Amino acid sequence: MERVLFITSTRIGDAVINSGLLNHLVETRPEARFSIACGPLAEPLFRAVPRLDEIIVMAKKKGGGHWIDLWKQTVGKRWDLVVDIRCSGTSYFLRAGERRILSQSKAPIHKVEEAASVLGLSPAPDPVLFVSDEARARAAEILPESETWLAVCPSASAPYKVWPGDRFASLIERLVVADTGALAGGKVAIFGGPGDKAAAQPIHDRLPADRLLDLTGELDLADVAACLHRPRLYIGNDSGLMHIAAAAGTPTLGLMGPTDDRLYGPWGANTAVVRGETPFEEHYARFKDQRRFQPDSLLMDLSVDAAYDAAVALIERTNER
Repeated sequence: MERVLFITSTRIGDAVINSGLLNHLVETRPEARFSIACGPLAEPLFRAVPRLDEIIVMAKKKGGGHWIDLWKQTVGKRWDLVVDIRCSGTSYFLRAGERRILSQSKAPIHKVEEAASVLGLSPAPDPVLFVSDEARARAAEILPESETWLAVCPSASAPYKVWPGDRFASLIERLVVADTGALAGGKVAIFGGPGDKAAAQPIHDRLPADRLLDLTGELDLADVAACLHRPRLYIGNDSGLMHIAAAAGTPTLGLMGPTDDRLYGPWGANTAVVRGETPFEEHYARFKDQRRFQPDSLLMDLSVDAAYDAAVALIERTNER
């Protein structure tokens, strides 16, 4: 029996981005058992990994104390392979037959490709979601096939990445409520975390209640992953849920602006990106690493018309789905 330790990200989106590499190991090492080290937010995404021994949840501590905790929990075993996407020093102090540690690229390549470089894989394996049969059954009840679903996530991890909620509402009206909409007659499922109710309120204010299913803060992330296999289309800001929807194979439109979609855009054949008029380079030149501290949206230059056209184009391109 082989033992593999896979050290992945704290953040949900990055954990999804790295999941294709993990799935490659699952498929190519049929005798291996896996231990996954990740942050508490991403933990539900790994519960259904085949041949899972344990998930080691690393809650951040001051002074990097979580890395010491990880070392304490793993130093007593001999690992056949340690894969460290976090580029941590911890990996060097473990007994391992083989060590693969990410070397971050200076070139603007997508983070999926960067993760694949740890094992020298080309093309990069697509991200995947590890979803249990039980979660799939719950998702089928939440989002029944009898309806056409548009999934949206109007929130993000920081205000600067959030497209205004009233524009989400206008876009949804055109797609779902209008008789000529590309998803006319469908219903809308709103996703988000426990603190994201306010971001969904403008949609509630504008759309008929019988067309909305607000799941904001209502589901475990494992159930969110199962549910996001089911919509006809997903539209959302740059967030972990955008990457989950893309990994599910659901047609996914990412609303991008102050983040570099060459690195962090949704990955996969059924995805598209729409940006405002401001290039990423201009955002970066103006704010650099201070973008995350901006209290207001940096997507104000993304119009409803542009988002609608991009959504319709993606629907048409994936009509055979």
